[in-house]
Parts: sequence; C-alpha cells; structure tokens
Amino acid sequence: MDYNNTSIYYPLSIDSGLGKLAEENTYEEYVRQLIIQVLFTNPGERVNRPDFGCGIKRMVFAPNSELTASLLQVTILQSLQKWLNQLIEVQEVKATPVDEKLEIHLVYILKINRERKYLNLEVNL
Repeated sequence: MDYNNTSIYYPLSIDSGLGKLAEENTYEEYVRQLIIQVLFTNPGERVNRPDFGCGIKRMVFAPNSELTASLLQVTILQSLQKWLNQLIEVQEVKATPVDEKLEIHLVYILKINRERKYLNLEVNL
C-alpha cells in the first residue's frame, strides 16, 4: 500500500480552517482509524462489502460475561486478520467484562515499520 501521508479522517468531518475534508496526518492514526472501522462496523452495513466488519455494536444485547468476551476476542482477531492483514500483525486481543462495560485491549505491529502499538477501548453494554 502506498501511503502518501494523508487519508480521509473517520468519521467524515470538515476541517473548518481549511474548508475541506479532515485528514489523518500520520500513518499510525490512519491505521488506528481503520481498526476502529472494522471493529464497529456490523456485517451487512456496507453495500459493496456485506461481510466487512466485526460487529462489536451487536454485543450491546448480549450478556456481559466471560463467555461473551471470549467469543468477541476470536471475532475481533479473525476480522482484523481478514481485513487489515496487509497493514498490521495482531499480537494480542483481550476482552474483559467489567460491570456494564466490555474492555477491549489490542496489541498489534505496524507492518510498515515493525512498531508495536496498543489500542484500548471500552464498549458500554
């Protein structure tokens, strides 16, 4: 992939100072936004890619338990490997139920420079 130092920011927004679409200025942020898109897009949401996404938002109606967290870990790993395998190497996915939320911890390597990155998310259930 040829990355030219800019990419459209997700979610789409306007840079009011420049009067154009906001852009990511670093490769690391670009990849981070792609990961978030994969995680929070439900399969079936994209017309031309009906199997794209992981569907974390669907977990809102699932019981917040160790079993759900384990299932989600596998789902996240498989989705990231399927959709972002060219960009990242997923090293660890950990989902932990805590009260009414689910904590998700990702460790991944950017393939372009072999740099280790971390992403921590909380999903309220």
